[in-house]
Amino acid sequence: MSTSTKLDMNNEGEYFVQKTYRGMIGSLLYLTITRLDIMFSVRTCSRFQSYPKQSHYKVVKRIFRYFKGTPNLGLWYPKSKNFKLIAYADADFVGCRIDRKSTSGTCQLLGHALVSWSSKKQNSIALSTTEAEYITVGAYCAQVI
Repeated sequence: MSTSTKLDMNNEGEYFVQKTYRGMIGSLLYLTITRLDIMFSVRTCSRFQSYPKQSHYKVVKRIFRYFKGTPNLGLWYPKSKNFKLIAYADADFVGCRIDRKSTSGTCQLLGHALVSWSSKKQNSIALSTTEAEYITVGAYCAQVI
């Protein structure tokens, strides 16, 4: 799923079978343990489990096609003596079109190995990109300390 694709609770379109959609999302959530590249898309699609539409189903099918085409991707932990801790934090401004909240994301690397990551919708509504970034960095610092 492209990061420019915005899903919302559209009122047009046909509903999709809820049980099937939830099963597909459950399978994808299981795969996100080792495949972080699909985490953003799966998290976005999982918000619409109550009333899935055909447009949401098409995005989920696209994730499965991507997964089928890239079976060799995954986490890699190389043998290294480099134990330098590197951390990244970022936020998107108004990532959710439904409630206008931003999404915070962080990851920590020990050398070249990913050891921790998080992605969470912010609790408050940011009025600017700078404010969304400050909220992310503040939450990250509180988590580290």
